[in-house]
Amino acid sequence: MVTSEFRTDGERDGFVINNLSSGTVGWLARINQNYGPQIGKYRVCLEDLESVGVKAILDAIVSSDVIVIDEVGPMELFSASFEDAVLKALESGKPVLGTIHRRATHPLVLAIKNRVDSEIFEVTMDNRNELPALVTQEIMKILTKN
Repeated sequence: MVTSEFRTDGERDGFVINNLSSGTVGWLARINQNYGPQIGKYRVCLEDLESVGVKAILDAIVSSDVIVIDEVGPMELFSASFEDAVLKALESGKPVLGTIHRRATHPLVLAIKNRVDSEIFEVTMDNRNELPALVTQEIMKILTKN
């Protein structure tokens, strides 16, 4: 699953979730939503997060060689189902390519950072162009071991 900005006339209205495998799309958070946990001017759409995002992770555990989770962030962490799905992915034995916010202090994020089988790459202006090749190389190493 990946999240991305949704803009109208150049203004960010919210964030959408995309299931990379099925192509299903839903809202992660929106400005003009009257329900759901609030972060700043956005309200999280837990229903879409779980029906699209959590489902994408659980499906990937079963049917994908690599599990992509973008991102484990403050909005997503309002969902206990999301947390459970991330933990299942991490314990699946499959490579997980994920993003976490550098300053996040949620217990799940701290647990990910402290796992002995996790490798964390910090994205900087200096390394951002080289990281895709480096990450691909690391994932290929894992896949060829199995």
